[in-house]
Amino acid sequence: MRFDRQSGVFMHVTSLPGPHGIGDLGDGARAFVDWLASAEQSLWQFCPLGPTASIHGDSPYQSYSAFAGNPLLVDLRRLREEGYLTDDDLEPVPEFSPHDVEYDRVREYKTEMLRTAHDRFRAEATDEDREALESFRERESAWLDGYALFMALRTRYDGAWIEWPQEIRTHEEEAAERHREELAEEVRYREFVQFVFDRQWRDLKSYANERGVELVGDLPIYVALDSADVWASPEAFDLTEENEPAAVAGVPPNPGDDGQRWGNPLYDWEYLRENGYDWWMDRLERLFELVDVTRIDHFKGFDEYWAIPANARSPEAGEWRQGPGAAFFEAVEERFGDLPFVVEDLGFIDQSMVDLRDRFGFPGMRVPQYADWCQQGDMYQPMHFPENSVGYTSTHDTNTFVGYYRDLPDQQKDCLHYNVGADGSEIHWSVIDAVWRSNAVLAFTTMQDVLGLGSEARFNLPGTAQGNWRWRCTDEGFDPDAANRLAALTDEHIRN
Repeated sequence: MRFDRQSGVFMHVTSLPGPHGIGDLGDGARAFVDWLASAEQSLWQFCPLGPTASIHGDSPYQSYSAFAGNPLLVDLRRLREEGYLTDDDLEPVPEFSPHDVEYDRVREYKTEMLRTAHDRFRAEATDEDREALESFRERESAWLDGYALFMALRTRYDGAWIEWPQEIRTHEEEAAERHREELAEEVRYREFVQFVFDRQWRDLKSYANERGVELVGDLPIYVALDSADVWASPEAFDLTEENEPAAVAGVPPNPGDDGQRWGNPLYDWEYLRENGYDWWMDRLERLFELVDVTRIDHFKGFDEYWAIPANARSPEAGEWRQGPGAAFFEAVEERFGDLPFVVEDLGFIDQSMVDLRDRFGFPGMRVPQYADWCQQGDMYQPMHFPENSVGYTSTHDTNTFVGYYRDLPDQQKDCLHYNVGADGSEIHWSVIDAVWRSNAVLAFTTMQDVLGLGSEARFNLPGTAQGNWRWRCTDEGFDPDAANRLAALTDEHIRN
């Protein structure tokens, strides 16, 4: 897929303003779309949308499902408008922070509201809404059946599914059907929440597209071990006879670090290839319905991946194994046509990965925070971004640009000033200008960088489990002056 010269802003949905402690799919999302349109931005990028878990610090990259939506993002006010909640139900609203997501408090409040809405739906729903729910069940049954039962089972058994009783841990058909009958009400509740999320998300996507804004989603290559995906489709993963990981994902040591052991189960790529990559096709079909463009996280894993023995604690114990490579993307292309992919190709850059990326013309990422500003020709300096790339001022995993700049050694600051033609007084606008001016076909900044915020607004610090994914923008953050300034840069550098 060939992209037009465009630009956009990254802000995860949880970071939107709203009355219930977390960004949702309601008025705050539409206000952000309107702000993007006023700033002449045509792309909105965000993290994965799946259900998150407090045990994983509510990371969107450790979700209970690669298909489902996060219940915490459901707009409760719309449920009130539809008659499934009342003002009395919603009140009193806890005093949530407008600046940070307090996930556990939000989860407690919104779960109670969603269960109330489900009860009222079952008692009072119109025939039209009942038919819409049934249609959703039928359309999404390939993943919804397993997800709803998995989440219902979590209300019965403590801990991860690998600790459940043997018959249900190994997904024996008779045991699964018995539990489905016994937990029927909980299963229906989980289906209802996904129906509501799906309807609200599709309405938001239509709202954005009508205003010239495309949605850029995120595709983590791996899924969490404690997920409906691994429990319901164990054949797609490299598991033992006991449905435990034979090896887990990570990355090897690099100069200056010890590597990382992520712990995600790996795929059984041989099985998937023999079966037409069916699990992946289902996953991509769902994702392509919800977003317009997809960023592939850890693209290197499709070329080759680091496999760490499940009983080894050190990433150093792993080995490189061959990934699915071009055959996978050829199959995806045959199924879906043009592939709306951009790829995260940072970290382990080698010729085989570059060859795979370039064979399909996927734009790779360029992030100025990785630059040596005093090194001539550094690939992360904006003036050296190639056309088939995606330029960023920051990402969800980096510091804000102002935070990064404050920590730069003086010599690097001087070289940065020289490279981008800045004096440092408004360094966030200087680097936005440099990325927008670059040859990169797509350009992104974060909302934190638009607002010139420092390290206090950093969204995620990789390698840490707590305190991440919390930052929120307030209504005042949708500053019309900032929108006008971003629009002017977008016009000046001829980005749609």
